[in-house]
Amino acid sequence: MPEDAETLLRAAFGAAVAAADPADAVRPHLPEPPAGRMIVVGAGKAVVAMARAAEETYRARGAKVEGAVVVRRGDVGAAPPPDAGRAIEVFEGAHPVPDAAGAEATERVLALVDGAGADDHVLVLVSGGGSALLGAPAGLALADLQEVVAELLSSGADVAAMNVVRRRLGAAAGGRLAARAAPARVTALVISDVVGDDPADVASGPTVPDPTTDADALAVLDRYEVAAPGARARLRAGAFEPAPDARDATWSRVRTIVVASARRSLEAAAGRLRRAGLPTSLLAPDLTGEARDAGGFLAAVALGCLDGGGPLPPPCAFVSGGETTVTVRGDGRGGRNSEAALGLALALPDGVPIWALCADSDGIDGTGPHAGALVGPDLWRRIDRAWARAALDRNDSASVFERAGALFAP
Repeated sequence: MPEDAETLLRAAFGAAVAAADPADAVRPHLPEPPAGRMIVVGAGKAVVAMARAAEETYRARGAKVEGAVVVRRGDVGAAPPPDAGRAIEVFEGAHPVPDAAGAEATERVLALVDGAGADDHVLVLVSGGGSALLGAPAGLALADLQEVVAELLSSGADVAAMNVVRRRLGAAAGGRLAARAAPARVTALVISDVVGDDPADVASGPTVPDPTTDADALAVLDRYEVAAPGARARLRAGAFEPAPDARDATWSRVRTIVVASARRSLEAAAGRLRRAGLPTSLLAPDLTGEARDAGGFLAAVALGCLDGGGPLPPPCAFVSGGETTVTVRGDGRGGRNSEAALGLALALPDGVPIWALCADSDGIDGTGPHAGALVGPDLWRRIDRAWARAALDRNDSASVFERAGALFAP
């Protein structure tokens, strides 16, 4: 890829990430300090920065602050937690399948919430990845929760479907965290990474009532042919202490606010491309379905522009986002973004003047350590197309772009 094209793509990605800066997103929405304690809890890939902003703000106001948050293992080193002596503890857990450390950290979070009084205010900070990080199970063994999550991740189920199950089986999910905070007031600040920005689908909705049922969760397992006998047994017996439904007075003391979203980031990326002089369209901001098929769709749009039948004349740019899925059929390496990039690349003729970046704004595509992949006209001069197609069949997209030197890391 020519340096100017890659530089521009990286700049657009940087603009997208900056638009969702966790600290900047949180500060304007922080509630006033209570008469009692401000108890700060939460989980997600962005929660360290969110917690730091909250603690700094409340300390400056003289508020009494304590709390605990859970971050993905390895992210504490990448983004150091508040200094020693700060009031908010930072714990690590596994993602995307929960582990024992995350489950123990969730119990610490819930213990803080359980101890909240009428004069306290519970601030819940939520971002993508929170479903796994608040990974304590409700009424079943951790191994059973791990099993059902791992099977769903490999099944091709989208996030909304997965969360129907996780909300019923997570100790903090489906509104359980907010319900346990009574009689304290609760404010949740949510950074959304899901299509539609429904708070019930970010971290499996710890502060909103669950709109689905055990029967709905069982139907998801049936639809995606997920065995998970332990989870099925729990769901047939009835969810363990579900939160009250939406009509209950519990929710009158709970406020949930989406403070940043993927849409805002996409618009920032589009703005950066326009400032570079490229006519730019926000195309398909809510892409779903198989990642490789989404890549093929984007390739068709780009080729249409080159042939004069597209929505914009070349040179031009398109920005898309969404929540695609990968049905795992092989044992390769990669994630949704590198798989979408490979689907796009395989749909392009050799040497066609089209450049693309498919990347995750949190910096991790699947299990990482890359965020995605770059596609350019010279890709098929560096790797064999037939080999790449076979790699896609075994979900090995990361190996293709690694061999081509085209894996993307911010």
